[in-house]
Amino acid sequence: MKVNADQRVPVLIVGGSLVGLSTSHFLDRHGIGHLLVEKHSGTSTHPRGRGINVRSMELFRRSGAEQEIRDAASVLKDNHGILQAGSLTGDDQEWLFKEIDPGGALARFSPTTWCLCSQNDIEPVLARRSREGCGDLRFSTELLSFEQDDSGVTAVVKDRESGELSTVHADYLVAADGPRSPVREALGIGQSGHGDLFHNVSITFRSRGLIDVLGEKRFIVCYLTKPGADGALLPVDNRERWVFHAPWRPDEGESLDAFTDERCAAHIRAAVGKPDLDVEITGMAPWHAAERVAERYSSGRVLLAGDSAHEMSPTGAFGSNTGIQDAHNLAWKLAAVLEGWAGPGLLETYEAERQPVARATSERASARSAEHSHPGYAPAETPGGGRQGGILSVAMGYGYVKGAVLGVDPERPVVPERMQLTGAPGTRAPHMWVDRRGERLSTLDLYERSFVLLTSEGTTWRDAARTVARQMSARLEAYEIGSGLDADLVPENGADWAEIHGTKPQGAVLVRPDGFVAWRTADVVTEPEQVLQEVMSELLYRV
Repeated sequence: MKVNADQRVPVLIVGGSLVGLSTSHFLDRHGIGHLLVEKHSGTSTHPRGRGINVRSMELFRRSGAEQEIRDAASVLKDNHGILQAGSLTGDDQEWLFKEIDPGGALARFSPTTWCLCSQNDIEPVLARRSREGCGDLRFSTELLSFEQDDSGVTAVVKDRESGELSTVHADYLVAADGPRSPVREALGIGQSGHGDLFHNVSITFRSRGLIDVLGEKRFIVCYLTKPGADGALLPVDNRERWVFHAPWRPDEGESLDAFTDERCAAHIRAAVGKPDLDVEITGMAPWHAAERVAERYSSGRVLLAGDSAHEMSPTGAFGSNTGIQDAHNLAWKLAAVLEGWAGPGLLETYEAERQPVARATSERASARSAEHSHPGYAPAETPGGGRQGGILSVAMGYGYVKGAVLGVDPERPVVPERMQLTGAPGTRAPHMWVDRRGERLSTLDLYERSFVLLTSEGTTWRDAARTVARQMSARLEAYEIGSGLDADLVPENGADWAEIHGTKPQGAVLVRPDGFVAWRTADVVTEPEQVLQEVMSELLYRV
C-alpha cells in the first residue's frame, strides 16, 4: 500500500459534520491552518439538527457567516412554535408555544435571533467559507490510527476513493467524530449519564396534499400523540418535502427491516389523520437519543468536541448548539496557544468550562423530550431538567451553570435571571448598540479574535492596553466609549455603558474573544499597565 509524503498542520480535525465544520470555520477566522478529514463523501444530505439558538447565531454573526446561514434557511423563516396534537384533522391540538420570543424581548439583549436551519443547509455554508480561507477539507478520507507525544500527534489517514494512505503530523487533534467516536474509544475515555433514552427512525417523504391539511399552521415541529401512530412531523420546505420521526423499539426486538415504505406511509397517514393522504417515502435513517457525557474532554494533545464529548436528546437542538459552542471555545484557545500568546494551560480550561455545561444541558434536553412527549420516549420518572437560569436565558442558549466561565466569581450567573434589564452584570458581556466611525454595530460584534478592553474616553486604559499587547505579543484591543471626538465608540440614545457593564466611568471591562467578561474594575487605577499585564498573564496562563 502506497503511503504519501508527510503533511504537517497545526490542527487536525477528525469529523466533518456540523461541529467539525464549525471548528474549521472558527479556526479559519483566527488564521490557523488545519486539515479536516471526514469519511463520508460530502456534507449531510438529511435534514436534521436544526434550530440554531441566539448564542450560536451571535458567534456566526461575529464570524461573518450569519447572513449566509439565514439565506440557506430562508424557506422556513416564518415557521414558529411547537404543536402537539392527537392528529392534524381533529380538535385535540395544543400549541406548547407559538413564539420563542413573543414580546420581542430578545432584541434588548442581542443583535441577532435564533434561526431554523438544518445541518444539510448550514454545513455547505461552513465548508465553503473554510475552503475559501485556510482550511484543507478532505471528504471520503478516514482516520485509521494516531499516536501522540509531547511534540504533537501523528495520524495515518486513508483516501477511501483511491485507497492511498497519508501521514499527518499535527500539533493538536480535535475529535468531532460523533457519539461512537473511535478517537475517544482509542483514548480509553469513558462516559457517564443515563445512557440510551429512545430510538427513532427518521423518514423523509413527499406529500403535496399535507399542506392543505395544515392550512395556515407553520410550526417548527408537531408532536403527534395518537397511540400506535405517534411521531414528530417537521416541514422541510413548507410545500411537499417533510420529515417524520417514528418510534423504533430495537430493545423489544423490532428490526429496521420492518420499516417498509408501505408501513411508514400508513403510519404517517394514521398520525396525520387523513387515510388518503399522498405519501411518497424518499429515505430513512435510524438514530438513537442518549444522555452521556465524556469523563474527560482531552488526553494530551487530543481534544473532544460535539457528540464525541456529549450525547443528548435532540429535542430543543441542545446537542448541536452545545457542540457549536464547544468548537468556538476550543478554537480561540487553540489559536492563542499556537500563536504563542497563551500558555498550554489555557487549553485545560476547555474541559473545565464546557463539561459542566454539557452535563446540565443534557439533563435539560432529556426533560424537554419528556415535556414534549417525544415519540418513543417514556421515562420512568420525569427528569429533573438541570435548570440553568431563567426561561429567557435558556431560550437564548445561555443556560449555562454558574462557574462555567473560569476566572470570575463562580457565584455570578453567566446571564442573570433579569439579564441586563437593571444593569446587573453577568459573565456574558451585555449587548449595546454603538457607532464606530459611521458603522452601527453591537458591542458583542467586537469579541472574536482578541481580548477587548472597554473604558470611558479620557482614561489611560486604552494606551495601557496597547502597551501591554505589544509587550506580551498578545491579541488585545481597547476601545474608549463616549460621545466626544476622541471616543472610539458612541452609544446609541445616550446609553450609559459603564452602568450597563457594571463599572464606573473610570473603570474598565476586559472581555474574552468569546464575549464573556474576564475581569472588570470600577475603581481608579494608578498603574493600569501593571494591573492589566498581571490580569492578562493570569488569564493566558503565562504566570
